Amino acid sequence: MRKKMLKNVEWWILVCAIILSIIGCVALFSATQESNYGEFKKQIIWLVVSIIIMIIVMFIDYEVLVKISPILYGIGIILLIGVLFTEPINGARSWIGFKDFSFQPGEFAKIFVVIFLAYALSKIQEKGREEINKPLKLLICLGIVAIPVFLIILQPDYGTAIAYIFSLVCMLFVSGLDKKYIIVTALIIVISLPILYLYVLPEHAKTRIDVFLNPESDARGSGYNIIQSKLAIGAGQLTGMGLLKGNQTQLGFLYPKTTDFIYAVIGEEMGFIVACSIIILYVFLITKAVYVAKTAKDNVGSYISMGIAGIFLFHMIENIGMTMGLLPITGVPLLFVSYGGSSLITSFISVGLLLNISSKRQKTIFVK
Repeated sequence: MRKKMLKNVEWWILVCAIILSIIGCVALFSATQESNYGEFKKQIIWLVVSIIIMIIVMFIDYEVLVKISPILYGIGIILLIGVLFTEPINGARSWIGFKDFSFQPGEFAKIFVVIFLAYALSKIQEKGREEINKPLKLLICLGIVAIPVFLIILQPDYGTAIAYIFSLVCMLFVSGLDKKYIIVTALIIVISLPILYLYVLPEHAKTRIDVFLNPESDARGSGYNIIQSKLAIGAGQLTGMGLLKGNQTQLGFLYPKTTDFIYAVIGEEMGFIVACSIIILYVFLITKAVYVAKTAKDNVGSYISMGIAGIFLFHMIENIGMTMGLLPITGVPLLFVSYGGSSLITSFISVGLLLNISSKRQKTIFVK
């Protein structure tokens, strides 16, 4: 039985995650030479820890995790509330720290919310898939995500908040949600965007949008990072300037080069070929996650897989988009590649869940 389960596992998901992590470690090695490779060494440790946790998650039946998901969700909410009482770092209360160790509750809460939302959707649809189209039932699902999103906005961390929403949209899309809700939501977003910009967004968020539209308007201030990022990516050309040889990376013009702008480091020092390979690996990874959702043995497995696929998709689009000047800067990391223990562990937990679900797949459940 165990051999059959391992045979069903979508191993290419793990292969993509490992390759992305290796590329990230190589980039961190180059980007941290002036600091005695401190972050690079920590990332190696976090990578080993992440793989161990992934293996544990892979062999715990995901149905067990679904059953305890209300508890996990509650823990996530408590952590998100607790982090609001910590000291801000770089203007945001996103970390809970103990001496030399700190973590981001918002990263771990992503997984808790996805699993609990999948549980809620499956319970709602026990009487039929059309149950999700009843306003009260749909509001329950929206509320599950709205609570953590609100708490994350208070930190403030708009990028992570959008990741939750992106995941929600993907899960509702495959749950049989009526198209009228999708159309109405799209109209509300279009109408509300200018209102949010004028009356809701804080000044620093408005500044980021203004700089995105015209970085040269504040080339030495808010537009500095994006200009340097674009210069770095352009300088790499086809094969890159070589490890430890990137001008923007090594001379300190690119910041923060180990997290938000790690893709710019890769573009400058490894070139277009490697930078493009990262996009290809991500597309392949997301495609495989969707395939796992399509072939999951039950609805709850399908919803979890789609939620994870949504998180991966958003992080890829937003991080790469912002480093190239195509999207506003939000501080969203490039999963598996950027420096950060919380992000890396959460990413490999997601991989573990996908491998877990794929090992038990039996049939296609998407309704045509």
